[in-house]
Amino acid sequence: MPLKSINPTATKAWRELAVHFHEIKDEQMLNWFEQDQQRAENFLIEWEDFIVDFSKNRITQKTLDLLLSLAEEIDLKNAIEKQFKGDYINQTENRAVLHTALRAKEKPKEVAQALAKIKQFSEEIIEGKWKGYTGKQIKTIVNIGVGGSDLGPKMVTNSLAFYQNHLESYFVSNMDGDLVHEVLQKIDMETTLVIVVSKSFGTKETITNAKTVKKYFEENGCTDLEKHFVAVSANTEKAIEFGIKSTQIFPMWDWVGGRFSLWSPVGLAIACCIGYKNFEQLLEGAQQMDEHFRNEDFDKNIPVILALLSIWYNNFFETETEAVVPYSHYLQNFVPYLQQGIMESNGKSVSRSGEKISYQTGTIIWGEPGSNSQHAFFQLFHQGTKIIPTDFIGFKKSLHQDKFHHNQLMANFFAQTEALLKGKSKAEVEEELQTLSKEEQEKILPYKLVSGNKPTNTILIEKLNPKTLGSLIAMYEHKLFVQGIIWNIFSYDQWGVELGKQLASGILDQIESRKIGENQDSSTRNLLKKYLS
Repeated sequence: MPLKSINPTATKAWRELAVHFHEIKDEQMLNWFEQDQQRAENFLIEWEDFIVDFSKNRITQKTLDLLLSLAEEIDLKNAIEKQFKGDYINQTENRAVLHTALRAKEKPKEVAQALAKIKQFSEEIIEGKWKGYTGKQIKTIVNIGVGGSDLGPKMVTNSLAFYQNHLESYFVSNMDGDLVHEVLQKIDMETTLVIVVSKSFGTKETITNAKTVKKYFEENGCTDLEKHFVAVSANTEKAIEFGIKSTQIFPMWDWVGGRFSLWSPVGLAIACCIGYKNFEQLLEGAQQMDEHFRNEDFDKNIPVILALLSIWYNNFFETETEAVVPYSHYLQNFVPYLQQGIMESNGKSVSRSGEKISYQTGTIIWGEPGSNSQHAFFQLFHQGTKIIPTDFIGFKKSLHQDKFHHNQLMANFFAQTEALLKGKSKAEVEEELQTLSKEEQEKILPYKLVSGNKPTNTILIEKLNPKTLGSLIAMYEHKLFVQGIIWNIFSYDQWGVELGKQLASGILDQIESRKIGENQDSSTRNLLKKYLS
């Protein structure tokens, strides 16, 4: 059975939320904390190694109740079951969406077989049993992919660098030749393994980069390419044609979207660089979040609550953007990874019944690690004209056990959410300026006021490790799914991405033939002329 198509704005809950929004939109969160001494506990979820505090949001219990009613009216529970059971919820591509099966306790046979192959292969690489063409052990992994075939493996490998073994890793994605040539200058060909990741084995960026690397190996004397190239692909024939041995091709499945594929053989580079046991822990952490999402009541369900809050801000406060600020340098690639998952999934304007949507969908995701971000864009948070709901992600324990640094980092972590809540009042500024003359006080006072009342979620995790990272990633996967269900869109197709690819192919032909087509718009035609001149 297909997903139901329900216009959220036509529901009773949505209409009541619209009325409720106008009643409380100018209310101060600090007043709610004073009125309800239990607010901090009532708007908090503790699960496994996670504490999620959503009390610093512009919501009351009535807001939350109405949002939960919206989830019920949309029949979210039924949609969740359809995904987990493998119904073809990606209806425009006639596919199931089963990335959760990749980390389930009882995995499909083909998944279990693929994981066994990953385990054997990664252990051969790590233990030095796999040799290059000159008999030397592999010391470097180069992953060639784009989109989910790059962002996921790169993000996880970099996020878990603390757990990385002796292998060095590089990720090549951009078609810009400067990137691939920079990498080629850094590696030792004799001790390098190249993983080419492409479902179709025809993705332009990936195959262009793979051909360049292959040519480099051939021109520099590699006499046995099979010992240096493996593939992750659904197109075995094309991978073999490229020169990769059939036994060194790992599978991909059409029921796993690229942006959710790091749990699959696409994560081969992860398993090699952090070891298969850590890769298993990553899967286990995601699986635990899957169970929480599938079975927990919505009022204590982390992904559901985060998604409902996002709907509240995007569709009623009209905020449009959300920030994610992880207080860990290891998570510097986390936000770019989320950008693909969230914006590619929910950047849609047609409903599940094929009609143009009249309300806002999707959110623009951005952010950088703290505390660096505090010295970059937090000024906009505190005194700008926009409301930017923000997720703060922090960890109780430092990986290198440096309490001096970690306590300072976490002091900033907690202080920023408090500052965004409280702001700075006129009385507080006047007290700060009391040593100045009255004229000087009046002149500077307006510039030092901070309004506060800015919404944040605090996600406090015991420690960054493969298991908690797996849970964190899965949490955002399920959040975007809930958003898409409520917005009545198909989150798992990506037809908009295809248009640029199609046009690029035609333009490349024109560039190479130096014959500009008459069907180009005048701006593009003029730019091509200047490029070719």
